[in-house]
Amino acid sequence: MTATLIWALVVLVAIGLYLSWTAGRLDRLHTRIDAARAALDAQLLRRASVTQELATSGVLDPASSIVLYEAAHAARQSPQEQREVAESELSAALRAVFGESEQVEAVREIPGGQEAASELAAAVRRVPMARRFHNDAVRAARALRRHRTVRWFRLAGHAPFPLAFEMDDEPPVALADRPGT
Repeated sequence: MTATLIWALVVLVAIGLYLSWTAGRLDRLHTRIDAARAALDAQLLRRASVTQELATSGVLDPASSIVLYEAAHAARQSPQEQREVAESELSAALRAVFGESEQVEAVREIPGGQEAASELAAAVRRVPMARRFHNDAVRAARALRRHRTVRWFRLAGHAPFPLAFEMDDEPPVALADRPGT
């Protein structure tokens, strides 16, 4: 009788430790998602800010300036549920304006244009990386939350189901092909 009770107690402790470890792991994944989302938001804001700065600097022709300014403004001011669409439209506007390397070279030749083009290239390059980190964290949390143990014991608590950030983040070829920027 005592041996059975000890074994039952050992099994219960092992199950408790496993559930506690799984809940902690899920909590760390949710924390990682929050940090990755904050980094993604910062990179998206930086890209929109640099784009607006470049659009208002007088370096670009008026039509390109208007297209970029409006797309960047829409990306910065869009509500959360429409953010992916607005950011995709900014990516499309950047590709339209900087699709040709001649446009980038024209910007680089103007005083202050070298710094502006380099800063925009860096901002455009960081967005896909930040989005990838965020979506990888979301994927890991989703995979863990699909486990029966997590669902049966409600280890996720009241945390919302994590959503990936899907957008068109293809950089303009003329900005992406210069590794020194």
